[in-house]
Parts: sequence; structure tokens; C-alpha cells
Amino acid sequence: MDSATFVPPPPRQMHSSLHNFEKFLHDPNPMPVLMKVGIAHAQFETIHPFLDGNGRLGRLLITFLLCEKGIMKRPLLYLSFYFKQHRSEYYDRLQSIRDDGNWEGWLKFFLKGVYDVAQEATNTARQIVNMREAHRQILTKKLRGGGGKAPLVLESLYGSPLVTVKELSKELGLSYSNANALVDRLCDLEILKEITGQRRNRIFTYESYLSLFKEQTD
Repeated sequence: MDSATFVPPPPRQMHSSLHNFEKFLHDPNPMPVLMKVGIAHAQFETIHPFLDGNGRLGRLLITFLLCEKGIMKRPLLYLSFYFKQHRSEYYDRLQSIRDDGNWEGWLKFFLKGVYDVAQEATNTARQIVNMREAHRQILTKKLRGGGGKAPLVLESLYGSPLVTVKELSKELGLSYSNANALVDRLCDLEILKEITGQRRNRIFTYESYLSLFKEQTD
């Protein structure tokens, strides 16, 4: 215990700290939202109320608060990868608050993370738009009659990039054989990729779409 870098507060203080934390979250006094979210994350990680999962919940708290404050309509900004990339500095900045009250250093680090992740998200969104248009063009040029229901499949893949023939058959109102033929054609065009290697119960993935997020989750 003596060698631990950080020891969270004991239960009695922890409950009092959570009470103060809740009051801070609902404090009506004006404060820039990003600063308040950054302070809230640091406070939660310092209170450390659970035996496990504090880091994950604290990072989710950032996203939830940004949505609750109306900064985002959907949870599209998630700082986990940024904190992972800068793990040592992340912990050092939090500890500096506890040891020296260095909120400025933490908030500069946090706000830079928000900026970097927002830039990456914007770039990814741009890539998705360009890829969607490119794949629409492929379907128009390569499939007879504009691809029939293939464009509907393409659109559905952005909501569910893992599909089966049975699912598409039901969703599109096609016979199983027609849905299977359509999926095979999309595989030929390298829009879909079969990932099970089986003849039955095959699963197909929209690989080029998922690859845009791979670096952010590795």
C-alpha cells in the first residue's frame, strides 16, 4: 500500500465525494462544457468508486455528458484510443491534479485529446462518404439495371456491416436463392467478404467500411 502511486478514498469519504460529484454535475453556474466534462472525468477517476471498471465508465462518462449537454447528438466522440496512445501522460496528468492541484495541465491534455479525436472522426466521416459514393458507382456500372436491390443492401451495411443471406432475404423481401445470388455478386465486386469459410451459415462483412475503424480500436 505504501508503494502505491494512488490510493482512492476510503468508503466514507468516497460516498461524500460522490455526493459532491453529483452536485458538481448539476451545478447551474455557467462553465464551458468541455472544461466541465474534463474536470468531471478527473474527479470520477480520483473517487474510483468501484472495484473494477472505473476507467471504462469514466471514459463513457465523457461521451454521455457531451450528449447530455447537447454538444453531440450521437455518441461519436470516444477518447479511449487517445488515452491509450498517451497512457503514461494520461496517468501522470491525473496524478498531478491529486499531488499538486495541476488542473491546467490536465485540461490542456484533455482538450487536445478532444481536438485530435474530433479531427480523426471528421476525417473518417469524409472517407465513409467518399467510399459510399464509390461503391454506389460500382453498383451502377457493374450490375444490370443499376443493381436492383443491391443499393439497398449497401445502405443497410452502414447500420449493420455483418450480415447473412437469411437476414438480407428477410429484410429485402427476396427469396433465399435470389438473396444468395446478390450476396455472391457483391463478393465478386469486393464489397462484401465471407469470413467463416463455411458452406452453410455463412457470415459476410463490409470489410472496407470496418477497416476505417480498425486503427482506432486496435
